[in-house]
Amino acid sequence: MRRSLLKINESGKLLLLSLVVGLGAGFSAVLLIKSIDFLQSLVSRCAGFLPGKWAWALFPSLGMLLSLHIVRYLVKDNIGHGVTQVLLAVSRNESRIKPHNIWSSLLTSALTIGFGGSVGAEAPIVYTGAAFGSNVGRWAGVSYKGITTLLGCGAAGAIAGIFKAPLAGVLFTLEILLFNISMSSMIPLLISTLTATVVSYLFLGQGAVFEAETVFFKMQNLPLYLALGIFCAGVSLYFTKFTLFLEDKVKRISSPWLKWFVCSLGLGALIMIFPQLFGEGYDSIRNLLAGKEEAVLLVLALVIFKVVSMTLTNSGGGVGGTFGPTLVVGGLAGFLLAKSFNLLGTGWSVPEQSFVLVGMAGVMAGVMQAPMTAIFLIAEITGGYSLLIPLILCSTVSYAVTRIWEKYSIYTKRIAQSGDLLTHDSDQAVMTLLQTRDLIRDKYPRLRDDSTLEEILPIVSSSTVAVFPVLDRDGRFCGMLEMDDLRKYIFDIAEHRTTLVSQLMHSAPDFVYEDEKMSSVMRKFDVSDVWRLPVITHEGIYLGFISRSRILAAYRAELKLISED
Repeated sequence: MRRSLLKINESGKLLLLSLVVGLGAGFSAVLLIKSIDFLQSLVSRCAGFLPGKWAWALFPSLGMLLSLHIVRYLVKDNIGHGVTQVLLAVSRNESRIKPHNIWSSLLTSALTIGFGGSVGAEAPIVYTGAAFGSNVGRWAGVSYKGITTLLGCGAAGAIAGIFKAPLAGVLFTLEILLFNISMSSMIPLLISTLTATVVSYLFLGQGAVFEAETVFFKMQNLPLYLALGIFCAGVSLYFTKFTLFLEDKVKRISSPWLKWFVCSLGLGALIMIFPQLFGEGYDSIRNLLAGKEEAVLLVLALVIFKVVSMTLTNSGGGVGGTFGPTLVVGGLAGFLLAKSFNLLGTGWSVPEQSFVLVGMAGVMAGVMQAPMTAIFLIAEITGGYSLLIPLILCSTVSYAVTRIWEKYSIYTKRIAQSGDLLTHDSDQAVMTLLQTRDLIRDKYPRLRDDSTLEEILPIVSSSTVAVFPVLDRDGRFCGMLEMDDLRKYIFDIAEHRTTLVSQLMHSAPDFVYEDEKMSSVMRKFDVSDVWRLPVITHEGIYLGFISRSRILAAYRAELKLISED
């Protein structure tokens, strides 16, 4: 089969492979949902034989422990924060994802959530789908751009499969994962999401993920949805900032077993007090959509502590995502505001079910900074577009207000801090993709700092380069020697035996490190105003030179690669 594929041009390959990737992503999503349902029913039966509510608090810690053992002793790799890992694969690793991610994220997240971990299944399944697409592309021998497209197909298919939302899958990939995509790449994405959705329909039924009574938008409620957008922005900022803050605090615990114990203790205590924090939390949203009343203070507590329980689950060894908790917190926040309006007797009859749905989109738009995905995901998973105008208004306002205080999404915040974030700005994206170590040239003859002029003249005279690196006995960079430095000594033969290279060399205007970001390298070129700079390791070992011309040539090639249709 592989030989037959090699005879097809890349465009034809991508169309065929996107179908395969869509099938893989769709079946993976179905398998994850079925596995979680099976484990949760098993936990429910087991909990029935144990006295008291404490059993429900015990099971999540068991799921976290099983996941921790699998990750630590079998996988031996970081598989948490799936969407962030996919973004890093695109920016750092030429869209290549290790084969084990096809099953490892799926297995560990099923154990984590099935046993009651308070996280979402969406990020792990995105990682699974992206890994499937990446490895299918590598197996088929497509280009870097083709592998990236198939990675996106896998991620889009995963979202489409788990939510039965093909359009949301495409938009998720465009807004969050892929920084630059041509119209020709849209067809594979659409094929993949359509295929995954059909697979999901066949095994999970065609019903909407969240069944809700259709409530039509009324113009007089427009100011309320505007207020909801602002409120969702505040909740989004809390969600993002507190999650990252708490993660940093937990990371200070060096022992993974102590970390698991502390997080299990905290999560168990929260579930004992608030049983609604057990598992993903979608049942709370379904209850609200079904019209079941909840106390305002309880809903407020769930909004606050869902973020805590999610972070404790992930930090304690569990594998799950923030996607699901974002929707849960958004739905709760929407209900909280609507219920508050109704209790205060403002004169408005606020539709609480509608606010639950629109709140889901609002917080998602703020936390993920993906308003289009939020709008159409909620429209698709509820089976209608009757709330399209408030969805657009709330998501746009939440996104815009959130951006005032937080430039990056919860997925991209840490990547941006490390300088590995790809953006929709093609110039910035190309600079991020260029790797310093790939542009090093080592064609320059090396000179020893304790050599005499007499010893180096044969090397200099037979070389066509204009600069020579000077190293010590251990290969560390000491300085550089240029032809202009030698001219006045070449004809003074009496000085050849006594003049050392260390006396003739001069210091480099700056150094470049092998793993330095290209944006930093270009700043050094601008400040020093030279044509080339030496590249060294952090221990000072010389590796070669990097030049402006080589960077510009690589920049043009990379820009052409990501921009061609």
